[in-house]
Amino acid sequence: MVHQSIRIAAPTSTVWKVLTDSAITKQYMYGCEIVSDWGIGSPFNWKGGDGTVYVKGFLVALEPERVLRYSMFDPFGGYEDVVANYLTLSNTLTSVDGGTRLDIESGDFATVANGEARYRDVTAGGDELLVKIKAIAEGVDR
Repeated sequence: MVHQSIRIAAPTSTVWKVLTDSAITKQYMYGCEIVSDWGIGSPFNWKGGDGTVYVKGFLVALEPERVLRYSMFDPFGGYEDVVANYLTLSNTLTSVDGGTRLDIESGDFATVANGEARYRDVTAGGDELLVKIKAIAEGVDR
């Protein structure tokens, strides 16, 4: 598992909007928007402006302003598209001192094909994604 955490000087409602509003996700997720009907078990895909689905998955859990969990699979990763090769990404928001703590967990790398390389890919980016989410959330009109 990879666990990352960041404190954001914005209410959970704002951070939630950053995580779920496709117009905003494009700003930090490499131009990709979420394509989903938001039903548990439904497809949860990240589609680029060129129409390509760069990451596909399924919505696992949704508790507004608290938990967003979905599976994810890179269709260009070169490994078999089976459930066993999907990782799970969990976003948990906690209200803290007038702001929000965002915890993101990714994994389980031990159970998927090419897990070591996928783990290195996730950790290579460091906290870049969290820093972008924080900057956007703190700049969004509240």
